[in-house]
Amino acid sequence: MSLRRAFDVIVIGAGSVGNPTACRLAQAGLKVLVIDRRTAVGQGENKTAIGGVRATHSDPGKISIGQESIRIFSTWEEEYGFNIGWKPGGYCFPVYDEKVESTLTSLLPTQKKYGLLIDWVGPNEIRRIIPGVNPVGLRGGTYSPDDGQVSSILAPVAFQREALRCGAEYRLNERVTDYLREGDRITGVVTDKGRYESCWVVLAAGSDAAEHGPLLGIDIPVTPDSHEAGISAPIEQFLAPLIVDLRPGPEGKTTNFYFGQNKEGQIIFCYTPKDLFVGTNHENLSEFLPVLAARMIALIPKFKNLLIRRIWRGCYPMTPDGVPIIDYAPGLEGLILAVGMCGQGLMLGPGVGKNITSMIVNSHPCISGEAQACFSCDRDIYQSKETLK
Repeated sequence: MSLRRAFDVIVIGAGSVGNPTACRLAQAGLKVLVIDRRTAVGQGENKTAIGGVRATHSDPGKISIGQESIRIFSTWEEEYGFNIGWKPGGYCFPVYDEKVESTLTSLLPTQKKYGLLIDWVGPNEIRRIIPGVNPVGLRGGTYSPDDGQVSSILAPVAFQREALRCGAEYRLNERVTDYLREGDRITGVVTDKGRYESCWVVLAAGSDAAEHGPLLGIDIPVTPDSHEAGISAPIEQFLAPLIVDLRPGPEGKTTNFYFGQNKEGQIIFCYTPKDLFVGTNHENLSEFLPVLAARMIALIPKFKNLLIRRIWRGCYPMTPDGVPIIDYAPGLEGLILAVGMCGQGLMLGPGVGKNITSMIVNSHPCISGEAQACFSCDRDIYQSKETLK
């Protein structure tokens, strides 16, 4: 790679994807600049994540990237001496109806083909995995023990520390206003505070990604919609995995909901609303907690006395098919898109960073061609693909 320019790589966005990508690039010996409009790393949607990290997905791409992320998260404290709140325990999808059972079991061949440790287990095993789960109508469920949870507050600090140690530079509180180019090649960026040249630019701007489309002259099909989450006071540890209930809510306001107990003993939870709230509004809705509480108590009745400390709202930067775009930008050399993480940026970010580093250093992804094709700009992005949101 030519080193004539001021930086080898400019990463736009210091969040769930940009920050670990910058870290990996700097570890590879590249001169990296990170630009973010916020005043600190991880201050966009990153800090609103509930911390679930899974390779339990529906397609080869996210399974492969998720496995890379788990390897990085699960060994971080041992390798770097920094606690990121990693808690092993897996993911469990309890099942109460035949349709959901059919959906989940149909995914098992693909999941196992790509090395995911997962299987269908019966109701007795689900009751062991989830103490206190409602047994009425329980058919069983899937369980993937290698998944886990991480702190969305500690992880970005850890990645930035390592990136800085390896020589990366951060320009925070700085907004990209234009791109430098030579013909069809992107050669750097212009911000409200300066101009920076580079060999490569990685766009990892989360919910802001689509705003860069007009500056680049391309369509970036990412539309954020907002979701609410909350956290309880600490209770005695009893729940190892993060739980996902795919049933539609009986109140007609939600689809799936999910929760887990973090390393500090707090129950942290979120749901997907049936009618999406498109946009970047972060204001809480008064209906969130009553609706979510009813679902949690219906699944684990002893949650009825749970003390809730705080609720908040964050965004899922969605693509039309619910799968990220991680690819060389079409028609623009020197630009890689890492956008549309669909609410899974925290769990995918380290794996995305490893993949992008290989795309730059080795001129090809580190995952298989079949897996990479899931993230391609050339796919039919308006065809629904993702089952496990």
